[in-house]
Amino acid sequence: MRYRVLGGTGIEVSVHCLGTMMFGAVGNADHDDCVRIVHAALDRGVNFVDTADMYSAGESEEIVGKALRGRRDDVVLATKVHFRMGEGPNRSGNSRRWILKEVEESLRRLRTDWIDLYQIHRPDHSTDVEETLSVLSDLVRQGKIRAFGCSSFPAEEIVEAHHVAERRGLGRFRSEQPPYSLLARGVEAGVLPVCGRYGMGVLTWSPLASGFLSGAYRKGRPVDLSTGRPALTPARFDPALPGNAAKFEAVERLVALAEDLGCSLPALAVAFAAAHPAVTSVITGPRTMGHLEELLEGASLTLDDAALDRIDEIVPPGTNLYEPDGAWRPPSLVDATLRRRPLAGRAAG
Repeated sequence: MRYRVLGGTGIEVSVHCLGTMMFGAVGNADHDDCVRIVHAALDRGVNFVDTADMYSAGESEEIVGKALRGRRDDVVLATKVHFRMGEGPNRSGNSRRWILKEVEESLRRLRTDWIDLYQIHRPDHSTDVEETLSVLSDLVRQGKIRAFGCSSFPAEEIVEAHHVAERRGLGRFRSEQPPYSLLARGVEAGVLPVCGRYGMGVLTWSPLASGFLSGAYRKGRPVDLSTGRPALTPARFDPALPGNAAKFEAVERLVALAEDLGCSLPALAVAFAAAHPAVTSVITGPRTMGHLEELLEGASLTLDDAALDRIDEIVPPGTNLYEPDGAWRPPSLVDATLRRRPLAGRAAG
């Protein structure tokens, strides 16, 4: 396993990062099995583990805490904060009040005194970014976190955060965690270049495009829309919908490329993300030991320029054929009132 420095922090992390979103009730509810998966990854040279407070409502962090008992000093541990953790107001978001409360809960669940990388899981336009950077800087000074980053932030908000940090003398985001895959290359246009400009580390998530690049969904084959990811977002997977045709066609061409290279489609997908010069580490989220083994088998795969050229022909750079599940969408796209003037003021004359 190779290692790369995370965003100028001096912290070396493995190119494969073990993601634990599938640990707990939403994926693998067997804690002992999940612990074995963590240990197997560590034994294979993975030293980077990523989780979040909201994964299975804190259960993932608890499992990771169990797994790292006696091995904590050898692991770079990352977690995230933002999403709702319980009923009532002020139990989510990026405010000082919530972050100070929730970091203590994460430390307790993880059974550790410090978090190596504490990440803001999504933007929060109800909180001034200065407020968020201020509390994160305080946590670094207190020794509760070593560095902090963001996740799924658009390029313009990353730039704004860096300007605020410089203007106010605050710590800055050292990393970004965007969705990135063979089918979702949109971040190549803005996010990845901005991260490179500011010397940020990049941890990419969803390299298998929510299963599209697992090999389970193929052109001409029926898709069971009642189970798994297709049950959650059937419109993304239903081959009868015209908008999905390009995804299934691209998968077939990528399968052919993987066969020519003598590797699996998942191995090709992970190697592709790792090949980008802005990417520090690729998060893979296995649910079973078999998934982990399949992903680690491709760790030594090197994609030459000819292979990357063929990928560019199938999915052009900067193109999204697939919008990742859970990807953040700006309010300007979600809230129609932000795109429409009041009726009385729409006419030009």
